[in-house]
Amino acid sequence: MKKPVFKRVILKLSGEALAGPAGYGLDANTLEMVCTELKEVHDLGVELALVVGGGNIYRGMKNATASGVDRAAGDYMGMLATVINGLALQTMLERIGVQTRVQSAIEIAQLCEPYIRRRAIRHIEKGRVVIFGAGTGNPYFTTDTAAALRAMELGADVILKATKVDGVYDADPATSKNAKKFTSLTYLDVLKRNLKVMDSTSISLCMDNNLPIIVFNLQTRGNIMRVCLGEDVGTVVGQLKGRGDGSPPA
Repeated sequence: MKKPVFKRVILKLSGEALAGPAGYGLDANTLEMVCTELKEVHDLGVELALVVGGGNIYRGMKNATASGVDRAAGDYMGMLATVINGLALQTMLERIGVQTRVQSAIEIAQLCEPYIRRRAIRHIEKGRVVIFGAGTGNPYFTTDTAAALRAMELGADVILKATKVDGVYDADPATSKNAKKFTSLTYLDVLKRNLKVMDSTSISLCMDNNLPIIVFNLQTRGNIMRVCLGEDVGTVVGQLKGRGDGSPPA
């Protein structure tokens, strides 16, 4: 059995990825598939933390504009949606035997812990999967930025960006049959080309701290495991670091 090439990872899950074919809400089959894969990776000894979005329930800026709600209020509503998704992931993971903790960047004491960096690290060291909700706790910042911040605070080796496509393209592969897939990119490539990997704030944070990102298709069964085992999956942004023992990824 191959050994994982990363010790500690942040998995960024979009809310839409949990919606399944319906495109909104929570899809039970998708939720079960994702959590089963996470358990398989966790059982290999990979330390896991999740940052989850809320676009399947409420997308801050887009929905706020459409409904006449101001941007800040809309973003806070979106943060609450991410907590809903986090609690759903926690319930499913614990149902299949994975210990978890949900930490929120805004205090919701009856439902989850407040985000405290040292406590989050301790949970991870004890083998728990930590799920981060409510983004950064501030409006005008995306959950992509939250993923970058948490990854740096926790000393993660990589951000795994789970999407609905198998990597980063120079055009939308759903509408352009000539779209070209990139196997690797620099941070500056992403910023200059305005590629839709993560928002520019999070890309800049990753660039400043040499934190690599792997973009891959969540809907292909087994991809989370393949990425953690160092297989050639998706698109790599930045330079992958070696394993904890200093050897390069396979």
